[in-house]
Amino acid sequence: MKGKLFGLFMAPLMAAAIAMPAFGADKPIKIGLSISDFETERWPVEEAIMKKLAADQGAELISQQANHDPKLQNDQIQNMILQGVDVIIIIAEDGAAAASAVEEAGRDGIPCIAYDRLVKSDKLAAYISFDNVEVGRTQARGVLDKVNKGNFALLGGSPTDNNAILFRKGQMEVLQPLIDKGDIKVVADQWVENWAPANATKIMENILTAEANKIDAVVASNDGTALGALQAMKAQGLAGKVPISGQDATAAGCKSIVENELTMTVYKDVRLLSPMAIDMAIKFAKKEPVEGLKDFTLEELTLDKSLSGSVPCKFLKVVGVNKDNVYEEVVKSGFQKYDDIYKDIPEDQRPPRI
Repeated sequence: MKGKLFGLFMAPLMAAAIAMPAFGADKPIKIGLSISDFETERWPVEEAIMKKLAADQGAELISQQANHDPKLQNDQIQNMILQGVDVIIIIAEDGAAAASAVEEAGRDGIPCIAYDRLVKSDKLAAYISFDNVEVGRTQARGVLDKVNKGNFALLGGSPTDNNAILFRKGQMEVLQPLIDKGDIKVVADQWVENWAPANATKIMENILTAEANKIDAVVASNDGTALGALQAMKAQGLAGKVPISGQDATAAGCKSIVENELTMTVYKDVRLLSPMAIDMAIKFAKKEPVEGLKDFTLEELTLDKSLSGSVPCKFLKVVGVNKDNVYEEVVKSGFQKYDDIYKDIPEDQRPPRI
């Protein structure tokens, strides 16, 4: 699977990459990449992309993954500092815990970029991600397009991932008016540790038991948690009958959509994020200006009034995807392969292969 994903992402990326002059062979720029885990499908793919992009631009990238351990991640970042990296890209396991590592790097003059997950520090050189509040809004709208009354279950992401908080903010912006009217009753509101599908399955089993299967909709915060929940729903004959949202437009998620189980997902073209990170890292290392950044306060980014300071940010757009547009948005763009999405769909029910 990882090999397929690597090939899928690399082809369009390398075609679009802008060549830059190689740096001096005597002392190439050294970029550190700290990754929360390899359990999440995206991260090993994007690590490979960033390594290739860095090498193409004459830079060296060293990386380590922390296996969901915040302390280990901080230790690994400290080790990168000792190795003399010029800049560090961080995919944080715990956005609060990683703040101390960012501040330590800052004391040594090493800029840090938070990659798709915020580190709660105003010492960041940049935070790059997608419009995460809009992700949540899109998920809620996708479910409400199918059902706008009844018992709703909310499955959030990992409570240590600040993105999960922003997704929930967006979801509630859309759901709250209907909750206030009494049209929607939130019968379960759970966070899924580590975004693990197996945890989502267990949580959904418990919800269905507690509610005697009387669930009308599920707002899940990514494809992994949604597909985990669907395992429990299948056992009760509810898959395809109860709308459920996702995120990331994974191959498994999109396949589930065309098979009429997952209702929708949110497409975030991560192929745009890795080149942005490497380009930005090299500019920071060379002390060149980085365009397109806009300051947001930590309070705005975290919804935590106790946090002060601001962070330069850049956010990319997201797209809601369902059965009607999954081919146009996800397959035709090359983000996922036709055969991975439609392989179990009868030939006469597939869109034409173009």
